[in-house]
Amino acid sequence: MTVVWSILALIVLVALLPIILEMMRAEPDEDEAPGKFADLASGRTHYQWLGPVRGPVVVAVHGLTTPSPIWDDIAEGLGETAYRVLVYDLYGRGFSKATPGRQGPAYFVRQLEELLAHLDVQEDVTLLGYSMGGAISTAYAARHPEQMQRVILLAPSGIEAFENVARWQLGPWIGGWWARVVAPFRGRAAVREAGVIGAVQRREFRRRGFNPSVLSSRRGILAQTFEQEHRKIANDGIPVMAIWGEKDDVIPMRGVGTLAEWNRDARQEVIDGAGHGLVFTHGFDVVALLREMLRD
Repeated sequence: MTVVWSILALIVLVALLPIILEMMRAEPDEDEAPGKFADLASGRTHYQWLGPVRGPVVVAVHGLTTPSPIWDDIAEGLGETAYRVLVYDLYGRGFSKATPGRQGPAYFVRQLEELLAHLDVQEDVTLLGYSMGGAISTAYAARHPEQMQRVILLAPSGIEAFENVARWQLGPWIGGWWARVVAPFRGRAAVREAGVIGAVQRREFRRRGFNPSVLSSRRGILAQTFEQEHRKIANDGIPVMAIWGEKDDVIPMRGVGTLAEWNRDARQEVIDGAGHGLVFTHGFDVVALLREMLRD
């Protein structure tokens, strides 16, 4: 009988482990935030303006696990060409609050709508989206073509499958348990050698609300493709540029052909030797291409 009770206790402990681990994690300290906060209708959002005080606006949207510091080098490069860059943290990342709700396209579009309205940014916007941020930028541009100057996508999701999302769909319990218990340890190990950005990402895995947000995004926006939105952007005549990493092992390179089929006018470039982290591993090459695109 003692053995049975021990097994039952172990099962309960394993089942409760995601809750226990999440309770042990802490909210980010807002006093450490480099920027400002906007109390939007759908949640508290951290943002920061980088570059000159005046100039054409680039709004940079980060990816699944990489908060706004991912843009520091690129924002500096764009600032040297007089562009003003707005960076912000998606909900549950960086210093932005984790908020309830399925993290699908509408969830992230609403955050960006409210932030731009709060900052009175109305038109001539260049959206710069990396990875999952590419899907968010695509969804936003399709909904608000009147605001768009152009859309620039870096290793974007929403065109071809983002990794293998099937395992995150294994029911609310199995996939959730894996994402909250196993995935954070594997994620921290994967970015251990990634320098400053790796340290930022490792800190994310230890913050409250981050791991549930990542799971919700995998099951939401990353489980979708955006053919209809890309075709609408093309029909609306919004200039699109996509930059891909030749050795990207997260976003398949066949996305180049798929995007060309959906938008024949999209300009596409491939950076030799770059992987999915091209934003911080090949920042100089990315900035050079962005300057050329923005100049044209």
